[in-house]
Amino acid sequence: MVIRVKGLELSRKYYEAYGKEMLAQFPQLEGQYAAGLVGRGSECFGFDDEISRDHDYGPSFCIWLQKEVYEQYGEKLTEAYEKLPAEFLGVPGRVMEETGRGRVGVLCLEDFYYGLLGIDHVPETNPEWLRLQDEHLATATNGAVFEDRAGCFSKIRKGLLAYYPEDVRIKKIAARMAGMSRAGQYNYERAMRRGERVAAELFLHEFIRESMRLVYLLNRRYAPFDKWIHRGMKELPVCSEIGDMIALFYQVNRMEERVMIIEAICNIMVQELNVQGLSDLEDNFLQNHLHTVTEKITDETLRKMQFLEG
Repeated sequence: MVIRVKGLELSRKYYEAYGKEMLAQFPQLEGQYAAGLVGRGSECFGFDDEISRDHDYGPSFCIWLQKEVYEQYGEKLTEAYEKLPAEFLGVPGRVMEETGRGRVGVLCLEDFYYGLLGIDHVPETNPEWLRLQDEHLATATNGAVFEDRAGCFSKIRKGLLAYYPEDVRIKKIAARMAGMSRAGQYNYERAMRRGERVAAELFLHEFIRESMRLVYLLNRRYAPFDKWIHRGMKELPVCSEIGDMIALFYQVNRMEERVMIIEAICNIMVQELNVQGLSDLEDNFLQNHLHTVTEKITDETLRKMQFLEG
């Protein structure tokens, strides 16, 4: 059975039907809250389907309050939220697993961002940006904000959506290239020739993961966590064909065929590096591009870091 209402659309409709009326009962909060659906969960990425409907799906939304406001009104607002109708548009109440608690409802804004990123503000330095992981940033910037009367939630969101500073993006690109070259172009074939099939499969999977993460960086998009990283590639304007090429690995088993796919993927990456002005070399071996790419980094500290860092 096909889901007739995607989770994000359901959340927006539920907020319009009940959330606004509930918040109107708290005139003292006028201009002090934001509402929407952002964070962990397939529905926040728009990838929910019949399979994901068995948990953390149902009528719900988030209300974010700054810490001092949350401490004063969070409990009362939560009581009002929990009294809202469970069923909506024929969809039963949200089935929540223990690990899914705290994803919706009345939330402290600072705690929300800290829980996803380990910080509650937009990074201010390159090292601070570099420490953040793509999947965490993707989770913190997905979904939708329905309303933001305070503006504080959206200010952080817009700062994160502006993407990595270019020096940080290039450093992460170099790290992904180094990982791809090491795992796919060097170690995979050597492990296979030694008969170390388990090691070879590990190297292949590392190559695949690094390749997908690099595609997102080349698109200036945050890569979601592993569950959705391949699915999300279909919507990317640059190098999205690599997603189809990666799927070929699971249709062939011969080492020679897989090596051909590895080299074809690396060739597309090299072409895009040239398009973006990050390298002017045509060599298919990604390792040989690392110095050229990192020379584009203006931050000396980042430029001198080990290639795999980032």
